[in-house]
Amino acid sequence: MKTKIAQSFLLLFAMLLIFSSCTSNQAEVFVEEEPKIETFSLHKAKLKSELRLPAELSGFQQVDLYAKVSSYVKELKVDIGTKVTKGKLLVVLEAPEINSQLAAAESKLKAMEAIFTTSESTYNRLFETSKVEGTISKNDLEMAKGKKESDHAQYQAAVAAHKEVIVMKSYLNISAPFDGIVTTRNVNLGAYVGPAGKGSDMPLLTIQQQDKLRLAVSIPELYTGYLKRGDEISFNVKSLPDTFTATVERMSGALDLKLRAERVEMDIENTSGAMLPGMVAEVRLPLNAKDSTFVVPKSALVNSTENIFVIRVENQKASRIEVKKGREIDDQIEIFGDLNNNDKMVLVASEEIKEGDFINE
Repeated sequence: MKTKIAQSFLLLFAMLLIFSSCTSNQAEVFVEEEPKIETFSLHKAKLKSELRLPAELSGFQQVDLYAKVSSYVKELKVDIGTKVTKGKLLVVLEAPEINSQLAAAESKLKAMEAIFTTSESTYNRLFETSKVEGTISKNDLEMAKGKKESDHAQYQAAVAAHKEVIVMKSYLNISAPFDGIVTTRNVNLGAYVGPAGKGSDMPLLTIQQQDKLRLAVSIPELYTGYLKRGDEISFNVKSLPDTFTATVERMSGALDLKLRAERVEMDIENTSGAMLPGMVAEVRLPLNAKDSTFVVPKSALVNSTENIFVIRVENQKASRIEVKKGREIDDQIEIFGDLNNNDKMVLVASEEIKEGDFINE
């Protein structure tokens, strides 16, 4: 009897445990809330940044000097490093055949001058005599006039030929076209030079103006709109500790077909001679936007395989807005698209947020 009572008690206890477990499970059932998504208000701002690019220094003026006529180097009055002024005689060349040509041209000039003087005098006398009727026939007068004009033309041709030889002879003296420094010398005394042959492979001398330099840099297509004439830039060269400034003087106005970049030049005063042509400089170009643009954190931008978009919140619904990227500075990025000031945007956007999804702010 006692055994039956114990079994009944155990069965009742087990049923109470099962009932208690079911009640507990029902109490734990609840509705899970949507996670909150952080948003921010969209505003315009002006981004200020700088672009670092390599640039090259070169002489403000540079010229390679060649021999115009076939000749030999008679005198070499300068060497590399020589400072020269405009008009200074640098090289004297020698060409004996030019002296012979000049002598022949002078002789022919004198002969043609004498012939022309004689024919002109003959015509003048006949013309004066013809004023007396019947003394000189009209045909003789016309023939004398034609002879005078023919001799005059030949005399002018002799004058031109004489001048040509004189000009060719002047090419034997090579002078500096501007103030500068001789940076290259490729000939020695007695060397044969001229417009043909080995003597024409390299220039006799190279002269550079170094008291004023050009700083040239190629601006990539993406950044050409941020720079204009008159803008101030700063730059450094490795061999000098100082930071220098310069002003944009010239812009090519077209893109190089190979680099797809615009050439920009600045003028550098170099009276101290500290900077040398050929030095490589690092230029820092200010990229200041002309107008305010929409700026968002990089986390708000989604770069998918199809497009680039941000997510705008409208009545707690997600709306994907396709945009284009601009400049990136630190954690900020410019965007361009169908956007308005004070639009509510998702701060941390992702492709998991679909069009029309509920946004719990």
